[in-house]
Amino acid sequence: MNAQKIVIDKPGSYDALSLTDFDCPPPSADEVAIKVHAAGVNYADCVIRMGLYKSANELHGFPITPGFEVAGEIIAVGKNVDNFCIGDRVLGVTLFGGYCSQINLIASQVFPIPENLNYAEAAGTPTVYLTAWFALHYLANIKADEKVLVHSGAGGVGLAALQLAKQAGAHPVAVVGAEHKIQTAKQYGAYAVIDKSNEDLWKSAESIATEGFQAILDPNGYSTLQASYEHLAPLGRLVIYGFHSMLPKSSTYSKGRPNYLKLARDWLRTPRFNPLEMTADNKSVMAFNLSFVSSRVELMQTAMTEILNGLKHGQLKPLPVQTYPLKEAAVAQQNLETARTIGKLILTN
Repeated sequence: MNAQKIVIDKPGSYDALSLTDFDCPPPSADEVAIKVHAAGVNYADCVIRMGLYKSANELHGFPITPGFEVAGEIIAVGKNVDNFCIGDRVLGVTLFGGYCSQINLIASQVFPIPENLNYAEAAGTPTVYLTAWFALHYLANIKADEKVLVHSGAGGVGLAALQLAKQAGAHPVAVVGAEHKIQTAKQYGAYAVIDKSNEDLWKSAESIATEGFQAILDPNGYSTLQASYEHLAPLGRLVIYGFHSMLPKSSTYSKGRPNYLKLARDWLRTPRFNPLEMTADNKSVMAFNLSFVSSRVELMQTAMTEILNGLKHGQLKPLPVQTYPLKEAAVAQQNLETARTIGKLILTN
């Protein structure tokens, strides 16, 4: 069936994203075909475009269609699939390929959309909530009454993490980079917000958690990693899931292309954690890339079931979304890279 998708033939700037027609084959025996109404945009997609996303290079290569999540309507069902029907509203977790108007997915990667979510909200759910869930529950193993510092607290993963931490009975503290993000972070569960554009981040953090934080989620890279580690409490866990401060912002001269001299300099500035010192400090450092754990289907299903139940029963909220037509994927990525957006950016068909 004729469909459209965004293709990146080779790494580059925003013009590397091109809208292309393609013929989508019928689903295989274990797949469903989804007419995509919405697809999530994540910072990882921008890193794929730059040619710096390791799992994309190792697991797929170029040309590549970015995108880790879709929401839409089932239009065909493979012969071995008995838990979905044509017409079902579903969201799907993809390993690349989500920027499209139609996609075939293994049924184990597909989930019913709660009735209280629209397609855009559903498409904005899997990647950020799975990242936050994996960081908080699988790695940091947070407990009630623990203080959790969440960097980029008004971004997609940040807002998901604030809610999941609060749901677990912990006390999440959001770090944001602009005053207009404070209220959103509070609405999504932060009991305290640090606006690093107007106050000293670490002095404020020390006043909130005088003995340190039991867990810190840090996607920034060299700019905050060392200080994050230093502000852990004994038995504290630092979870790393990105290196955003190493990458270009669209508002700079880079125009979405990586500056390799800066990357090399920032790599040299990235802290190295010594296991002997970590043992003496009684602190842990953990890191992950969600796409490299995509083969853990049972783990993904457990997490998604918990997340969707929370959304269905109002314990969790869908993230605020801003939508763009599929053909404007480049605009969406450029806006995401400014670091001024809140919540999720979504491509629609």
